[in-house]
Amino acid sequence: MDIRNIAIIAHVDHGKTTLVDQLLKYSGTFRDNEMIQDRVMDSNDIERERGITILAKTTAIDYKNTRINILDTPGHADFGGEVERIMNMVDGVLLVVDAFEGTMPQTRFVLKKALEAHVKPVVVVNKVDRPSADPVRVVDEVLELFMELGADDDLLEFKTVYCSALKGTSSYSDKIEDQKEGMDPIFDTILSEIPAPDTNVDAPLQFQPALLDYNDYVGRIGIGRIKGGVIRTGEIVSCCRLDGSVKQFKIQKLYGYLGLKKIEIKEAYAGDIVAIAGLSDLSVGETICDNDHLLPLPKLRIDEPTLQMTFGVNSSPFAGQEGDLLTYSKIEERLFRECQKDVSLRVEKIPNTESFIVSGRGELHLSILIENMRREGFELQVSKPEVILKEEDGVIKEPFEDVQIDCPEDYLGNIMDSFGTHGGELVHMSYNQNQVRVNYIVPSRALLGFTTSFLTMTKGYGMINHSFREYRERLKLSVGERSLGVLVSTDTGQSTPYAIQHVEERGTLFIAPGTQVYEGMIVGENRYDMDLAVTVIKAKNLTNMRSSSKDTTVVLKTPRKMSLEECLDYINTDELVEVTPLNYRMRKKILDTVERKKFDARNKKIAEENK
Repeated sequence: MDIRNIAIIAHVDHGKTTLVDQLLKYSGTFRDNEMIQDRVMDSNDIERERGITILAKTTAIDYKNTRINILDTPGHADFGGEVERIMNMVDGVLLVVDAFEGTMPQTRFVLKKALEAHVKPVVVVNKVDRPSADPVRVVDEVLELFMELGADDDLLEFKTVYCSALKGTSSYSDKIEDQKEGMDPIFDTILSEIPAPDTNVDAPLQFQPALLDYNDYVGRIGIGRIKGGVIRTGEIVSCCRLDGSVKQFKIQKLYGYLGLKKIEIKEAYAGDIVAIAGLSDLSVGETICDNDHLLPLPKLRIDEPTLQMTFGVNSSPFAGQEGDLLTYSKIEERLFRECQKDVSLRVEKIPNTESFIVSGRGELHLSILIENMRREGFELQVSKPEVILKEEDGVIKEPFEDVQIDCPEDYLGNIMDSFGTHGGELVHMSYNQNQVRVNYIVPSRALLGFTTSFLTMTKGYGMINHSFREYRERLKLSVGERSLGVLVSTDTGQSTPYAIQHVEERGTLFIAPGTQVYEGMIVGENRYDMDLAVTVIKAKNLTNMRSSSKDTTVVLKTPRKMSLEECLDYINTDELVEVTPLNYRMRKKILDTVERKKFDARNKKIAEENK
């Protein structure tokens, strides 16, 4: 059987996973009576809730006597490392672009990775049925992007297919009326344009894992493409390690893919994408070889983390009330397990503390880990994210990001003022009716906590996308801290309508009446740039003339609800987020009101002396 190995790449929410659904459906991979849910490749609960792909997924379909192995890749910048490594497993890519939005920051990022790996691209313009879709303009944008990224001349003649993945229609024509049910134009273009893998079954075995999986029964599982030779269950092979050493081991399990199933197989051949188990500490980029032919492949580049946070044992007064897993050893075990399958994650113990420094590719990368741990029953406390600095030739460097903003023209002034004071460099600006698109290069730390203020600036009408660009010399700017102060509880107990009514005039509350609070917990945002200690548990004094039932007449504003990402964005360096299976709570590191005020006064004095 012929083989085609392809990856589907795109910006977030341009329809990669929905397109895979339709490719599976129209390939005949499923039985007619088989019930299949939407976005079937997003198997993780968080992926389904947020509508994003977090982990690369492998599937395979059979079409016209050809096995098409498909890798559905993440679209978010934080998981770009997986996209880069996947390019070593495939011979072509489907570049999916929204027929209305056109090329976006991640479109540029994933296409750049594909061109660097010299794989053949096919452009799929999706959502052609969307109102105001303009497929002709979008194809022109894609061509400009190819030229801008220095694509070879032969790649500029890329084939284009137009489709609506949501409706399951496709066509070679950019006219909406030419759309027909089915995905045959995409399938046929894959067969005609994407080359079969250039492999040799008779060559010595070479297999290099580009992705990792893990389960408790077989340990680490390496997923990759067999570059040459044959691999069989039960045979003894050699692993050429990254440090140059060699280790022999036995192939315990060998898996292939068909549809949504991971199938246990006995042998696989050059060109196949498979998963193997048998070496407990197998790493991405190592090479599995015949014992008599040690031929290591070039090492794969793994993106270094750019952001770090402190994970620690929950030390709040409410510790242990809502979660089951709260000890240092349980958190350590869970973080170590995550490192087994996430090569972009780093975990380092902080000596003489019950805390860890956890480094990742971005806020989303780390917040997904925290959310998964929360759902598993963990309690922990985490600090504000900080960028990771590097020193090169005596120069301190920090990460910078490409930022693209789409918003109504009326709000552009505020955005430009904000980026101007935060070291942003304006690269491009374009207008479309009353909408404007601006591209900036901005220090990563300027984006920490920026999302909340951005939504306020644009009254919710703005869209912001960003992806890592490079390390540059650190700018002498003080950015990344919240400008407004917070309202901090002075007591422990249950909040009351009476107390909240009197605190509301000070700012915006994050809690509703009846919420359990503790001293040092952040209960709201002050309207000024200073922290304010408040009580939210005070009850009305009752007399013969007053009764508690009168509290029901109090009309309060709706509190601001904060998601995990918003909490991480919001806190300052002297604050933490307490995470439990039931709640996120923002708090001060120093809970005692008197001690905290003394500490803040000392810091203020030191800062004034250093001026």
